[in-house]
Amino acid sequence: MVTAPRLETERLILRGFEPADFEAVAELMGDGEWSKFIGGPLNRNDAWRSFMVQFGHWEYHGFGMFALEEKQSGDFVGLAGNWYPEGWPEPEMGWSLMKNAAGKGYATEAVTKLLDHTFNTLKWDTAISLIAPANVPSQKVAERVGAFHEKNIEFKDEDVRVYRHPNPNKTVN
Repeated sequence: MVTAPRLETERLILRGFEPADFEAVAELMGDGEWSKFIGGPLNRNDAWRSFMVQFGHWEYHGFGMFALEEKQSGDFVGLAGNWYPEGWPEPEMGWSLMKNAAGKGYATEAVTKLLDHTFNTLKWDTAISLIAPANVPSQKVAERVGAFHEKNIEFKDEDVRVYRHPNPNKTVN
């Protein structure tokens, strides 16, 4: 089995998912307003399937989503990672926080660390984030970490914005 590496920021631990994370993931995915940009709302059974996909994605691709754990409390505060399911236009960086963790800078902190991991460990040349036009908080996170709105595409019967994360190790001609 592929084991997710453990990454740390000042306030967060980015780690592989553990069985104890399921309750928080089910809560996150069950909240229709909060999960609408990440495939929700999901009932508990479908949230379980979504949760289990995290493990399989790591095994299949060797990368995936990390559980975000707040260092001080040990609480699960969200997820962030690299994602490339069947049908995606290219590998993506995605993130989502628990409602009570929003607005604290956790997403920016996690994605900044994830960018370093993506470009310096995984050696990707570039990455995208697919963000719904109505998901302004995620657009702001993408822009804060250096991504730019490249274009809009039709994806899964919805209009989404493609944010490009340029590799700081590559020069653009």
